[in-house]
Amino acid sequence: AVIIWGSTFVLTKNALLEIPTYNFLALRFGVAALLLVAIFFKKLLKIEKAALTGGLLLGLLLFIGYAFQTVGLNYTTASKSAFITGFNAVLVPVLSVFVLRKKPEFMAVLGVFCAVIGLGFLTLGDNFMLNIGDFYTLVSTFAYAMQIILVDRYTAGSDSATIATVEISVVAILSVLFSFILESPVVPSTANVWIAVFITSVFATTYAFLVQSMVQKYTTPTHTALLFVGEPVYALFFAYILLGELLSLKQLTGCMLI
Repeated sequence: AVIIWGSTFVLTKNALLEIPTYNFLALRFGVAALLLVAIFFKKLLKIEKAALTGGLLLGLLLFIGYAFQTVGLNYTTASKSAFITGFNAVLVPVLSVFVLRKKPEFMAVLGVFCAVIGLGFLTLGDNFMLNIGDFYTLVSTFAYAMQIILVDRYTAGSDSATIATVEISVVAILSVLFSFILESPVVPSTANVWIAVFITSVFATTYAFLVQSMVQKYTTPTHTALLFVGEPVYALFFAYILLGELLSLKQLTGCMLI
């Protein structure tokens, strides 16, 4: 799932040159929601209260993450946004102690330490001055961290597929509302955008979040957060393969640490 997220970064970036951000998110999550509803329609008819509650809360957190991260990008750089977002690898084990009463293993803590240093090498320049965009991005990081933690809580005793379906549907509905409120939504007119919508909705949303809901119960939130930190590494790898972008020694060191 994380490899897929990294591989779709170039596609998403190019699509956002042609249509507004929430407009793209509405299409991406809307198609994914319709696909999940079609697949799990029978399960949704028998959805339990816990699964519905969990899906609604997870969807809200996921949308807050996307929304604040998007707003933050207007005031900060993409590299700083990537670093602050990846900081959820630190937040997850800390918050897990309070929310889930789960103490992270020593090796996981060591992994977090290495990953954050690696992320710093990968994304940060010589200057790191905080601004309002960084604050917005930090809010999104808390939302992403809580989403990872609460997936662990709600999927333990409820059907993972129905939770994921509700979660994605909530993001789709909120994206549509924000697109109409803040933007002038359009129907894409080029094949490039529709290809990006198809790939991100089917693979980077339907598959990725369904997988997270179904298999995170077999690992820990901290391990999940550490895997998610790998996204910028895969993004850079595919940028090299698809766009011919080269990495500096500093960035390569960061990738190795992660």
